Amino acid sequence: MRLTQHTDYALRVLIYLGLKGEALATIQEIAEAYRISNNHLMKVTRKLANCGYVESIRGAGGGLRLRQDPAFINLGQVVQDMEPEFGLAECMREGNACVITAACALPAVLRRAQEAFMAELLARSLADILPHNRRAPLAQLLKLDPKPGQRAEVQGAEK
Repeated sequence: MRLTQHTDYALRVLIYLGLKGEALATIQEIAEAYRISNNHLMKVTRKLANCGYVESIRGAGGGLRLRQDPAFINLGQVVQDMEPEFGLAECMREGNACVITAACALPAVLRRAQEAFMAELLARSLADILPHNRRAPLAQLLKLDPKPGQRAEVQGAEK
């Protein structure tokens, strides 16, 4: 399975904001840290805000931050909210035009694989991918300096 770029960026934004803690981050700052398009990130953060993951504060000194603790942001739910559709192959998509679907075993195999993939994501939170021992290396790669209000440690263990 391959996630769309939109979902990939959404997960990266959540990681960045999780590292920032209560401190605000701008779209420009996040785009520069990841070396990705500012315009595309605007769309991603808008959807994250609409889904309730991100709080957007407007005006001078505004920015973005997580709306809730990373332990309460479920990775599987984020993926489900961001992905437009989950059809791995033609036979799993709306309007399926594959002529062998009725006799083919592939759809059942792909469905089980997709269910296992989503079960793993649904069992994890943002906190699970921000354990204490990975925070400093992540922050260093993103050129994040500790800021006042930054969460000292994210709860959650590696699984």
